[in-house]
Amino acid sequence: MALSKHLNPDQLIQAAKDHKSHVVHSSTQHHAVSAYGGRYGTDPIPKYRLPSQGVDAEAAYQLIHDELSLDGSPSLNLASFVHTWMPKQADQLMMENISKNLIDQDEYPMTQVLHTRCVSILADLWHAPSTHQAIGTATTGSSEAIQLGGLAMKRIWQEKRKAAGKSIHEPGPNIVMGANAQVALEKFARYFDVEMRLVPISEESKYRLDPKKAMQYVDENTIGVYVILGSTYTGHYEPVKEMSDLLDEYEARTGHSVPIHVDGASGGFIAPFATPKLEWDFRIPRVVSINTSGHKFGLSYVGVGWVVWRSKQFLPKDLIFELHYLGSVEYSFSLNFSRPAHPIIAQYFNFVHLGFQGYRNVALQDLKNARLLSRALEKSGIFTVLSDIHRPNESIATAAKSAIGFDEENIENYVPGLPVVSFRFSDEFKQKNPDIQQKWVQVLLRAKGWIVPNYELAPDLQNVEILRVVVRENLTAVMIDRLVADIMEIVEGLVKEDNPVHALAALQSRKTVEGHHGRLEPGSGSKPSGTYAKQC
Repeated sequence: MALSKHLNPDQLIQAAKDHKSHVVHSSTQHHAVSAYGGRYGTDPIPKYRLPSQGVDAEAAYQLIHDELSLDGSPSLNLASFVHTWMPKQADQLMMENISKNLIDQDEYPMTQVLHTRCVSILADLWHAPSTHQAIGTATTGSSEAIQLGGLAMKRIWQEKRKAAGKSIHEPGPNIVMGANAQVALEKFARYFDVEMRLVPISEESKYRLDPKKAMQYVDENTIGVYVILGSTYTGHYEPVKEMSDLLDEYEARTGHSVPIHVDGASGGFIAPFATPKLEWDFRIPRVVSINTSGHKFGLSYVGVGWVVWRSKQFLPKDLIFELHYLGSVEYSFSLNFSRPAHPIIAQYFNFVHLGFQGYRNVALQDLKNARLLSRALEKSGIFTVLSDIHRPNESIATAAKSAIGFDEENIENYVPGLPVVSFRFSDEFKQKNPDIQQKWVQVLLRAKGWIVPNYELAPDLQNVEILRVVVRENLTAVMIDRLVADIMEIVEGLVKEDNPVHALAALQSRKTVEGHHGRLEPGSGSKPSGTYAKQC
């Protein structure tokens, strides 16, 4: 209908406002009283409840900034796989897009285009039969990606059981993985009601999944096998091809097809560049899905992971949600709905900026520095190195040695694996110094700024403690020189007779005055199954 009179928007707004019956005048003009020492004020800020009045933005920044300075330095954090540096242009791109929500596909169409490009690039990098048929999505990290890969395998198993007229509840689904599995893999089993079958590790199996032993855990209710391309404990790649071959034989014998999901959280961005001839990816038909962490050796900041299926047939349709929302039809098959878009933009920046050769150069340099650290530790006689990336690949190196000698610069001459160095006190050192505990090295390195974890291996080697260094891009050869010098100085100090050994024995991890607040008491959680590695 036609409007009978002209509407004045200013009058509409004025009439629609809240009208107070009286006005309260504040002696501070409603300005917040700051609480940062004598410069901003002295009023205390409650720690565990919302302050009744806020503080000045500069004061809030300075207060929080100073408290966070008690954290360890990311560049000296050798415990984490998570990348900690990007070029300033990447920082700028992320800040320009920090407010964008990836799920708003209609509102941010170019962001969605970049997301699709990233998925296609990874599908191509991992040799998917057709990048047009491959399907994938960004995730918060590998933890979410692993859940999605496991869910797809579980749903396909359920559909096959129903089609065959068999129960999906008795005895129910199971999934097989090495006991060295990262905790995210165990989370999938526990959260989604799948029996977890852990294959014990051994020194002979290189502290990782033994495919022959794994076959003892496989049956008609096995939804799949998680194979890890880069164990968080020692950096070893698990033998994807060998596992696949054994499952091929099993299928030929029983008729049961068991797929493989490759957890390439770290190795998914190392193997394609450092050892491109290694068969672990979609070149193996039994590999149906792969995940990786862009924020590890994908060289992006924390907050981005990826999962890719070799084709749409391995992602069941009922896991894909069609959304009629925000003005368009959208599709979602991730556990999260809203998620920041800027980590995906940072990942695409790396792809464009580095290209294949750039990623290869970084991976080769990381591995070279890891070999440097490994050799230095072994030559000391104090440590035994469990990781193998510095050892000759016998299948290749033997023939090369006899022909032209051993080329130490050629990555193909070494055992493939992550740039990770896992080491422990040598048996000879422990025999000579039985009172020295390896965990003291971790504590004393922390006093020098280095963060190097000391922890137990997975079952059945949980009685073996190891120290581990992740060699990321920012850990240069110069820093490794300093690290080795600090380690040797610490151990030599511990060996001295006048060293306060008993005082060191009482040292634990760094504690804080507020450590009790909100802390769970011992026994509050379920007993660990052996997957001791922390998620990253």
